[in-house]
Amino acid sequence: MNDNVETVQKIYDAFSRADVVAILAVLTDDVDWASEASSLLAPWYGARHGKADVAQFFADLAGAIDVTEFTVLAIGANETDVMAVIRFGITSKETGRSGAMDLHHWWRFRDGKVYLYRGTEDTGLTGALLGTPALALQ
Repeated sequence: MNDNVETVQKIYDAFSRADVVAILAVLTDDVDWASEASSLLAPWYGARHGKADVAQFFADLAGAIDVTEFTVLAIGANETDVMAVIRFGITSKETGRSGAMDLHHWWRFRDGKVYLYRGTEDTGLTGALLGTPALALQ
């Protein structure tokens, strides 16, 4: 198994335990992290830089939703990158609405650590579950 794939699987395992410290340990200090980088639809969306911002990403995520499913459907890698597709189920803490979607994760590595993460998800479903106005998509 590729070392980078193993690291991503460790990140996913740590996520399932809500172990943010373990996740931060495999990131570079200057990590560039974004889930739906250009949207303000959800509290966890947008670009983050550095470990403190990534820790806030996880706090924002945990403050808004409960994760009901996190299943790795596919994962592949080359020397510097790992791509994964995740089945992601959530329940909004504010609205109580639940749903599931596929996430796409792109991880880039430098010297054995993640220096770039990009995630995409179904923003329409996320907005509907959170009760976020459509204008937030812009």
